[in-house]
Amino acid sequence: MSVFAQSLSNLWYGFEIALQPHNLWWSFVGVLIGNVIGVLPGLGALTAISMLLPLTYTMHPVPAILMLAGIFYGSMYGGAIGAILLNLPSHPPHAVTCLDGYPMARAGKGGVALGVTMLASFFAASVGITVMLFASPLLVSVAFKFGPPDLFAVMALGLVAGATMSRGSPLKGVAMTLFGLLVGTVGTDVNSGVLRFTFGLPELADRVELVALALGVFGIADFLTNVNRMHAVTSNTNMDFRVRDMMPSKADMKLAFWPMVRGTLVGVLFGAMPGTGPTVTTFLSYALERRVSRTPERFGRGALEGVASPEAASHSKTQVDFIPTMSLGIPGDPVMALILGALLIQGIQPGPQIMTEHADIFWGLVASFWIGNVLLLILNVPMIGIWVKMLKVPYRLLFPSAIFFIAIGVYSTNNQLFDVGEVLFFGVAGAVLLALDFPVAPILLGYVLGPPVEENFRRALLLSQGDMTVFFQRPISGTFATLSLLLLAGQLFFGLRRALQARRRTEYASTIGSTDLNPARGD
Repeated sequence: MSVFAQSLSNLWYGFEIALQPHNLWWSFVGVLIGNVIGVLPGLGALTAISMLLPLTYTMHPVPAILMLAGIFYGSMYGGAIGAILLNLPSHPPHAVTCLDGYPMARAGKGGVALGVTMLASFFAASVGITVMLFASPLLVSVAFKFGPPDLFAVMALGLVAGATMSRGSPLKGVAMTLFGLLVGTVGTDVNSGVLRFTFGLPELADRVELVALALGVFGIADFLTNVNRMHAVTSNTNMDFRVRDMMPSKADMKLAFWPMVRGTLVGVLFGAMPGTGPTVTTFLSYALERRVSRTPERFGRGALEGVASPEAASHSKTQVDFIPTMSLGIPGDPVMALILGALLIQGIQPGPQIMTEHADIFWGLVASFWIGNVLLLILNVPMIGIWVKMLKVPYRLLFPSAIFFIAIGVYSTNNQLFDVGEVLFFGVAGAVLLALDFPVAPILLGYVLGPPVEENFRRALLLSQGDMTVFFQRPISGTFATLSLLLLAGQLFFGLRRALQARRRTEYASTIGSTDLNPARGD
């Protein structure tokens, strides 16, 4: 039997498992909970799965995993809604969606942003499922080839791209990326076990909370920025749109199609790499769109491409991310680590043998992805009106309520008030940075990529006995390291060219001004 026929046979078997009434019911429960939790600011998939994980102890493995997976990608749908309508990313990957989704909502195009998000998510998820179905053995073999130099080169490219993803001065983008790297070093050194930059606070031994950082620099900072102009924000009638406004026009689809495709490919590529979460893919896809766009100045002000590409990358990555988790036992992010823990609790050891020894779980999960994404489309069309009505709530009530949910969500992560204090600290810091026109998105990227960059860099040098050329000796690491250098060189070249052009314009304007002076007229 050919590989194609075998994959179709496995998919058919998976649908037989996923469409069993009790499995279908738990899949529906998962996507519904995930969708609702994703919309609520401060509550994401990590919190929901953490709270519901004990429920799976007494469940059969198949419905338990289907429910947890449904919560995961259901929260991805819901998180995009909260990011676009309220500028509150309940899930860190949606921090990028805030950059252009929220300005679109403020400009009266929130319906189009939501509609394109739903289409991009379903398209990318379908591609990701197809890749998982037909290319799992190939992707597993590719993932095995990534060593410490390769992982470092990939992460380094993401950090370099972080300076180009934000509008404004590239120097400020680099500064914020470095600030994020500094925040990421707080905690326990993975190699020596020594506490670093904790200032004597034992709560910082396990690093700064990712959820606290994301919600602080985006949610709380936005509230503090707008708190003195609540009346102006509340009276903005452009944010009132109807459900039928979600239907994008042909021009919108033409504008969003190729960004969807590129974002999907980025998500699929990074989905096969163990240790890279969906946050990395959304930032890289956003940076890619800014780089290929003929009008990069529109990004950050309501560019549709800045919504379509990251959302597509996030959802394709979410689906393909199950490959290293299920086949290698290497989770891509904390949510995948929880799902991996749920498998271990059930006595199931993830690995290459799971496709044969636990075929009902693996192929039932693959089929449930399609079923769950269809359920999400059906759920979101009638329920989108509920999320839209949130815009009609006065901001003097909405923002304090959002802060309440943020505090509850962050506190529930570790049951510590210290985490709430972290949100407040980063919220104030984010408000100050926004007031000084510093981009805050690169902070999150530096935080996410900093620890794995450091770990793989030190591990690669340890294996090569300090030889720096190790990053150019392997094809994978050499390719990504070269791309990083080219990107840096390109930024330097274009920056110098813009500065030279600005200087010439200034000199020309001063020359014109001096020739206009006429002593005879008394100028």
